[in-house]
Amino acid sequence: MYTLGIDIGSASSKAVILKDGTDVVASAVVQVGTGTSGPGRVLEEVFSNVDLTQEDMDYTVATGYGRFSVENADKQLSEITCHAKGIFHLVPSVRTIIDIGGQDAKAIQLDAKGNIQKFVMNDKCAAGTGRFLDVMSRVLEVPLDQMGKVHFQAKEWAQVSSTCTVFAESEVISQLSKGLPRESIVAGVHQSVASKACSLAYRIGVKNDVVMCGGVAQNAGVVDAIEKELKQSIIVAPHPQITGALGAALMAYEELMKANK
Repeated sequence: MYTLGIDIGSASSKAVILKDGTDVVASAVVQVGTGTSGPGRVLEEVFSNVDLTQEDMDYTVATGYGRFSVENADKQLSEITCHAKGIFHLVPSVRTIIDIGGQDAKAIQLDAKGNIQKFVMNDKCAAGTGRFLDVMSRVLEVPLDQMGKVHFQAKEWAQVSSTCTVFAESEVISQLSKGLPRESIVAGVHQSVASKACSLAYRIGVKNDVVMCGGVAQNAGVVDAIEKELKQSIIVAPHPQITGALGAALMAYEELMKANK
């Protein structure tokens, strides 16, 4: 029995094929999201990894910003529901989720059974998101996948605005012109992202264990900044980009079980 979860975000498209509600038999990530070729490409890629087709899927759930654009989906569910489901499946001890994606950030509180108790989102501004890091990467001329490494070279962290991407960009350019070490500015950028994400977590109440997911969770510098902001260690979800797609596949299996009863 196979279920498919598709997560179409603002910056990337993800898919997971699940067998019998437990085994991930294939997953894929394409670094373009809703409104692009991403949804079609991620399906092509995930099916290219296994001897299966869309017709072999017993149930499909779509999530994310672009969920309503996914053809052949049996159901669409919010990314809050799917991230919570995916993270709880991977880390049952989770009580607080911090999810930083391409253009939004979320904090979700779960109970001991994985039920959502509270959540808050920042989806009105690019500050504190992957998009913010993209902009800063270009200004600093540090490749995005190298920013985490550069972060740990900093002896001190520069101050960077967490309230506005445009203002922060001007601020960073000014700091560069003054000769501030690039690594210090990178660390400051990460602290800015952490401050924004943790402000969401504080609003719902931080309970252990704290698990981070989303594409930004792959940046060790941001993880370090969040740990320093919270004054505690956090868990980075395994394969943090696909947790929403995994949750969607798990929800698809639950829907299938209900239908078969």
